[in-house]
Amino acid sequence: MASFNKVLLMGNLTRDPELRYTPKGTAVAETGLAVNRTWNNEAGQKQEETLFMDIVFWGRQAETAQQYLTKGRPVFIEGRLTMDTWDDKQTGQKRTKHRVTVENFQFLTQRQDSGSAANAGEESMRRAVRPTTASRQQPATQSSEEPPLSDDDIPF
Repeated sequence: MASFNKVLLMGNLTRDPELRYTPKGTAVAETGLAVNRTWNNEAGQKQEETLFMDIVFWGRQAETAQQYLTKGRPVFIEGRLTMDTWDDKQTGQKRTKHRVTVENFQFLTQRQDSGSAANAGEESMRRAVRPTTASRQQPATQSSEEPPLSDDDIPF
């Protein structure tokens, strides 16, 4: 049976990332993400729903998240769903909780920050967090027209 576990979310952090280290020295940062959904109901009234997700960063990304991300900061994350299971100390019952384990993330600029000098440094941090992004970009062509596709250019 085939399976696929991929989560793409864009939202604002609900708290500053809390950084800690495992006994083996691996960095772990935990925080929350608020994702909004807006739609019009049957009566045409605007409705809004906010979903709160717990997210966790590992390794160097955890240290980067703790250093540069703060409460309210917009961020785009790519990751996978994980489920934590534990025994409740008060009731003794098994408890579970879903959260997103971040595999890649990108800083998003806030409207009031656009064009500021702080954003120049963020571009280099994006490359450090996800270096494969720059390697996938195609070089700019001299012409404004797209070159014709051949059968070798089609990925399937």
